[in-house]
Amino acid sequence: MAQSESLYKAPRTTVSQDQGKFRTHFNFPGRNLPDHGDHGYGPLATVVESFMDPGTLIGMHPHRNEEIISWVPEGVMRHDDRQGNELVTDPENLLVMNAGREFWHEERTLDDDPPLRMLQIFVRPHSLGLEPGIQHEPIPAPVAGEWRHLFGPDGAGAPASVRNQVHCHDIRVDAGTSVDLPTVDDWDTYFYVFEGEVTVDGTRFGRTESGLLVEDTDAAMTAATDAVVVAFNIDPTARVTRQGTIGR
Repeated sequence: MAQSESLYKAPRTTVSQDQGKFRTHFNFPGRNLPDHGDHGYGPLATVVESFMDPGTLIGMHPHRNEEIISWVPEGVMRHDDRQGNELVTDPENLLVMNAGREFWHEERTLDDDPPLRMLQIFVRPHSLGLEPGIQHEPIPAPVAGEWRHLFGPDGAGAPASVRNQVHCHDIRVDAGTSVDLPTVDDWDTYFYVFEGEVTVDGTRFGRTESGLLVEDTDAAMTAATDAVVVAFNIDPTARVTRQGTIGR
C-alpha cells in the first residue's frame, strides 16, 4: 500500500553524540517534512533518545528558554538543581523543567541503578525570559491499548504542562491491536516508536523511527509487534522562540 500523501516517515536518526557513559540521539521532527526550513516542527524542537550507564554524572549546567521533559519508561534518572530539589524520575513520575530565563540542574545514575534509556523532549516556549520552574508529577499507570496524556498546554488537564501548544501521549499496545492516533482539530501529529513495530496508513515504522501526519491527522495505528509509542499533537502555527540552550 502506498504511503499517505499527508504522512511523512523518518528513519532512525544519524545525529548522535557519544560521551562514553552518556549517549544521545537527536530526532528532529521538522526533518520529516521535505524542504521544511526548520529542524523543529512548530513548538516541538527535538526529541532526544538518551542513554546513561550506571554510575554516570552529568554535572551542573544551565538551560534557558526551553521546556525540557524527561520521560523514563524504565529505570531511574536522578535530578538535582540549584533550587534544592533532589528528584527521582521513573515510570511513575514525569519531570518537566520550564527553564525560562535560566535553570541549573544535574543528572545522575548510581552505580547500582540499571542502565537508563529515556526520551528528553525539548519544547520551544511562546516567549523569552519566562519565570523558571520545575514540575515532578505522578502519572497514571499505563493501560495496554489506551493513550495516556502526559503533558499539554496550561489548563489542558494533563499531569504536567508546557508553555506552548503541544500535547504528548504515550501508549503500550499489544501485537495485532489497532488504535487511533490522538488528534486535535487543525493540529498535526508527530509520533515516535520507542519499542517494537507499527503500521500507520500502510507504512511500517520500526524501533526509533518516526512519522509526521499533517493536515489530515485521522489515522489508525496497528502494532505488528508489542510496541511503545509516544505521540505529539502540535499547533504548527503557534508562536515560538528559537533561543533555547539545546532545542532552539
